[in-house]
Amino acid sequence: MAYQPKMEKDIRSPLEYGMEVFGGKWKTRIISVLNEKQPLRFNELKRELINITDTVLNSTLKELIGYGIIERHSYNEQPPRVDYRLTERGESAIPVLAGIAEWVEGNFNCPKDENA
Repeated sequence: MAYQPKMEKDIRSPLEYGMEVFGGKWKTRIISVLNEKQPLRFNELKRELINITDTVLNSTLKELIGYGIIERHSYNEQPPRVDYRLTERGESAIPVLAGIAEWVEGNFNCPKDENA
């Protein structure tokens, strides 16, 4: 079952939609980690994202899956195994996100975060 938000968003432009897709504390961090180390299982991903709760990670993964940014692979094994990886759409966003990060570094005095 695909993730369904509780309320309809009032999005009026492609930029606003992009901010919805990539906004928030964890989405770009998850994308960055998967870009560096994929595929990752849930607990491996959680270890890379310090201080994220299971609930927040699970809901953020569902959102990113819903947007087609990441995909969930489940294997027919015992015990069950599931991993996450970027889709082609997710990989195509990496240069855009890197460009935003470069612009921010050049224009603002902010700390670098290796998982941002």
